[in-house]
Amino acid sequence: MYKAQLKPNDMKNTINFRTRVFKKAHLIASNTGKAFSYALKQAWKLYRLSKQLLSNESVRFTYKKVDGSIRVAYGTLKNISHLIKGNGAKNEKVFNYWDLESVGFRCFRIENFISIG
Repeated sequence: MYKAQLKPNDMKNTINFRTRVFKKAHLIASNTGKAFSYALKQAWKLYRLSKQLLSNESVRFTYKKVDGSIRVAYGTLKNISHLIKGNGAKNEKVFNYWDLESVGFRCFRIENFISIG
């Protein structure tokens, strides 16, 4: 199906992953005041993290908590649809994941992400 054949409602579904990465990069740049190139690198790291969380049972990653301490987390997003109990509004400023250590949903600010592994 070509873009010319898409209906207006279908255009919302054609937003690809690059658009989401650039939107996250813009959020990171505006929240931190850092250069867009740095924010874009962080956004791509978050994209890779989300892909790994969706495909693996356990992923190790690191981020800085709000209080300033560093947190090494083990999480996943694979096979957790039965654990979701609501349909609340999505907050683009945070990254959500299922924490395997505390057995619950956790989140962190996207600008505080450090690394995978």
